Amino acid sequence: MSFPSEPVPVPEIVARIAAGRPVEPVWENELGGVTFAIDGGAEFVKVYPDVQAHLLTAEVPRLHWARRYTPVPEVLASGLGWLHTARLTGRSAVDSRWADDPRTAARAIGDGLRRLHDALPVDDCPFERPSWVPDDAPPADRLVVCHGDACSPNTLLTDDGTFSGHVDLGDLGLADRWADLAIATLSLDWNFPTEGAGGFQEVLLDAYGVTADVDRIAYYRLAWDASDDDQDPLAG
Repeated sequence: MSFPSEPVPVPEIVARIAAGRPVEPVWENELGGVTFAIDGGAEFVKVYPDVQAHLLTAEVPRLHWARRYTPVPEVLASGLGWLHTARLTGRSAVDSRWADDPRTAARAIGDGLRRLHDALPVDDCPFERPSWVPDDAPPADRLVVCHGDACSPNTLLTDDGTFSGHVDLGDLGLADRWADLAIATLSLDWNFPTEGAGGFQEVLLDAYGVTADVDRIAYYRLAWDASDDDQDPLAG
């Protein structure tokens, strides 16, 4: 997942929704999906290629459900291969604003995941495990409704560095909290590598309120990597 480095053509559906308002590509992922900001970020449209269109279809009911309990984008409209949402306050944890302050970003990611896990009701969750979590996963340390793709870009921060919301919840579902924490800490190494492997893991876990469970972290990272080899996991 990254910010677009080359010009991106505006799809017809995006132009239609924009209705003459300014359009800017702001995010692209390894699946070929592109997110466009409309009118300076008042609204967003995420567009996926046909082969990955089902991933956005899966995200719509998850956003509707999760929004009752936690800050996630409001769905304005959707169709095959596209999702139109309202702006959610905040900037991605990998925004340039936090490039020189990764500890603040890591802290907000940990705090945000704790808030998410505490807010979403397990007993009321209609969604099964995230697609990449194995059927035979070990007994959960704590069963929660997981984000499912807890990489750094999917947490938003306010300008003062506090957690403000989550995006890209297409793989949200029931799992051990370490399914999210393992990937969230792994993602820190990709996005904030200045202190080397694991440099900000403790900051994130402290903000969440746990100490590292080495075995569960290793298990869920291996599961994530195996899923990536077999079929692309959901990604923003």
